[in-house]
Amino acid sequence: MQGAVMQGAVMQAAGQWDSVIAAAANRAATTRSRPIARVLARAAVVCLMSGAVGTMAAAAAAEITVSAAASLTNAFKDIGAAYERDHPGDKVLFNFAASDPLVQQIAKGAPVDVFASADQDAMNKAESLALLAPGTRQNFVANTLVLIAPAHGSQAIRTLADLQLPAVTRVTLGNPASVPVGRYARSALEQARLWPALAAKAIYGTSVRQSLDYVARGEVDAGFVYATDAAMQKEKVVVVATIPTATPVTYPIALIDKGPQREAGRRFIAYVMAPAAQAVLARYGFSRP
Repeated sequence: MQGAVMQGAVMQAAGQWDSVIAAAANRAATTRSRPIARVLARAAVVCLMSGAVGTMAAAAAAEITVSAAASLTNAFKDIGAAYERDHPGDKVLFNFAASDPLVQQIAKGAPVDVFASADQDAMNKAESLALLAPGTRQNFVANTLVLIAPAHGSQAIRTLADLQLPAVTRVTLGNPASVPVGRYARSALEQARLWPALAAKAIYGTSVRQSLDYVARGEVDAGFVYATDAAMQKEKVVVVATIPTATPVTYPIALIDKGPQREAGRRFIAYVMAPAAQAVLARYGFSRP
């Protein structure tokens, strides 16, 4: 589509160029001001071709919509700004939320070009709904699950087992039904045979950032987030322990098959996979998958 628009702009400019040259030639033949006619013709041609170039640039520019896991917020904002600097005219629009609700939005027809999930389960759901462009799914980054507590909390929580203490009454994690960090946390607690004791204490967040906020404000005794999220609130939360997970915390990214900007979406994914964007992700604490 964009190629056709560019070709049409060039053909239109070429036709106008021919008309200008012919008109200038006629004027030159009927007047004695041939040098002036030549100058006018050249100036008109420059203007017309400048307009054609502007039309082609506008046709090539794209507004890319990226739906991404909440834990990617800070890193992706930086990557988006860098992408726009390197691709003048392109604009990156972000929609950050828990991964499963993002899948639901796309399935309902939201005009999304790229989807980046915080776990494989959410991306599997998108794939099962035939939302992904074939062959575009790939892992681009990894993270770590951690247990955190308020920096000035009253409970002396040092291990996962301490969450069973009677004094610990509120523990936040993402809702396992819709939030990847909640799935990782519940699986880890089940592995440690602690889930039955902690289920009644669970305060579910709608995203990992909401759970982080609960802990940072001291509204809960502890919570499960990613290491990269804990790093965003160093003054307000402390990392109690790094929690092993049965499944590695890897993030996949893919092009949406019916997205309005397929080629631009491919460009953005390629940019995320490139060294410059990977360096940004590393700066925020993410690792290679």
